[in-house]
Amino acid sequence: MGRGLGDISTPARLADPGEGIGPDELALAARNHAMPPEALRYDVTPPGLHYVLTHYDIPAAKEDGWELAIGGRVRRPLVLRPDELRSRPAVTLRVTLECAGNGRALLSPRPVSQPWLTGAVGTADWTGVPLRDLLREAGVLPGAVDVVFTGADHGVERGVEQDYARALPIGTALGEADEVLVAYAMNGGPLPPQHGRPLRLVVPGWYGMAHVKWLRSVTVTDTPFDGFQQAVAYRLRQGADEEGEPVTRIAPRALLVPPGFPDFMSRTRVVRPGPVRLEGRAWSGGGPVVRVEVSADGGCSWRDAELDPEPADGSGRWAWRRWRFDWTAEPGRHVLGARATDARGDRQPVRPPWNRGGFANNEVQRLPVLCAAADGRPADDDAPTGRDGPAADV
Repeated sequence: MGRGLGDISTPARLADPGEGIGPDELALAARNHAMPPEALRYDVTPPGLHYVLTHYDIPAAKEDGWELAIGGRVRRPLVLRPDELRSRPAVTLRVTLECAGNGRALLSPRPVSQPWLTGAVGTADWTGVPLRDLLREAGVLPGAVDVVFTGADHGVERGVEQDYARALPIGTALGEADEVLVAYAMNGGPLPPQHGRPLRLVVPGWYGMAHVKWLRSVTVTDTPFDGFQQAVAYRLRQGADEEGEPVTRIAPRALLVPPGFPDFMSRTRVVRPGPVRLEGRAWSGGGPVVRVEVSADGGCSWRDAELDPEPADGSGRWAWRRWRFDWTAEPGRHVLGARATDARGDRQPVRPPWNRGGFANNEVQRLPVLCAAADGRPADDDAPTGRDGPAADV
């Protein structure tokens, strides 16, 4: 650790009771951005609407002179340029990518960090070369345990100066089922700078911390990787002194396309009485989503939504799935929500799964809605239908 870094890089902490979002969290929220909830209408998220989280700075990365080194416990170390990767057979995968901290700001007590609500998600068509092909070409030696991926972004976190680096187990890196990509294109065009130009990792089904951007090196090791982002960050802990469990695959989640129109400040939605088509997207890193349920009363009751069929060609395996539900809106206040269940039987909880890092909070979304007549007046001023809460969709 460099001299004085501990003075500027503070330990992890929880917000005090009643403590609002501070200037440090506001600065993070201004640098990083969520996907607007209305962008759930798109099958594929336009790059400028896709969520972005950058730990440090966006590197001044130029394709000219960029090299990807593949080494460590391999027989034939490789050094590859982006143009050499583009000359190889390409694979395109549609993948929903979600930040592990999505939903953090909804927890109580709130872990002080990037204050995500529910918009840290997006779906893109990523094009690149399967990682397993590159590793096989390099020749992985017996005894390999992890594959470490290091990006060009450099910074300080909790007093530790570092390049951003994460690892995958060797079985995941070589897996046939989980086709990890070294990607060079997003939605048919070059990677935008904020999304990792010129090269990045794409790990279908895993939270965003595994998708290392600005990829510079791939290193096969015969010991478990113990870098900061692996052994310290991205762990599910209840107490500060626990080792915790690693954050890995995306937990099931469903979100609504906000119906009607919003109030500017509160983001409360306004709809007219009568039939309202509710729709949204659902996804999971543990398997295909097989059920989505919708509630219009804050989770007191649930009804099944209709799911779009999965693409016959399997292209939707790692992408969100559209759902829809016809709701008859009655005058008054309502709290909408949707919950997903995947093929493993995992279902979103109504109450949040708390941990000190604020990771994998896939609690059911709560979307306040006012059903009002065209003159803006609700039929009554009774209490909301279901427990009201903050608009978790902005």
